[in-house]
Amino acid sequence: MWKKIFAWLDERLGLNGIYKAVLDRPEPKGNWWNTLGSASLFLFLIQGVTGILLTMYYTPSPDHTYDSIQYIMNNVAFGWLIRGIHHWGSSLMVLVVFIHMLRVFVTASYKYPREMTWLIGIGLLLATLGMGFTGYLLPWNQKAFWATTVGTQLAGTVPLIGEFILKALRGGGDLSALTLQRFFAAHIWMLPAAMAGLIGVHLFLIIKHGESEFPGKDD
Repeated sequence: MWKKIFAWLDERLGLNGIYKAVLDRPEPKGNWWNTLGSASLFLFLIQGVTGILLTMYYTPSPDHTYDSIQYIMNNVAFGWLIRGIHHWGSSLMVLVVFIHMLRVFVTASYKYPREMTWLIGIGLLLATLGMGFTGYLLPWNQKAFWATTVGTQLAGTVPLIGEFILKALRGGGDLSALTLQRFFAAHIWMLPAAMAGLIGVHLFLIIKHGESEFPGKDD
């Protein structure tokens, strides 16, 4: 029965063709450095799952945010574990993505025909840093508040458009409930949507061009 179902789906969706194009394809001989991209994708999925679970109890309001965090940590079953995975996973993701980009640069894997893959990777690195920055404010404690104050002030030092960036990030001159709402929206909607799109194009280009081999002694 399962073979008939698969054959029916394959005839209409081309599952065998998808499998051969995505999974059953030649790969260059590599090492653990080649797995950093897959590790980054895995961490992104973990962050997405744990983030969705956290939003079921999180309240993006200055009057209730801190209490909702405490409720997650102390009253929700395994809430402390889910938040811990999300918290440390974000730091690990930034580190893994950075090392992955460094590996690509050192091995010159950004050269023809993979220039677009490299540029999209830079976009993914910036989006990852943005996720970490926007998520840092969400606990709404003293550490998060003042760190975000300093971070947004740094953004405000950009020549000509600094003041506009500062007000766009904060939703005004100072950190407020609107700042929390903007960071929350960016953290759970804008940046994840942008990252998902970039990851899709990134994977398509990797499948199209294949993975680069590590340079040998002659290279």
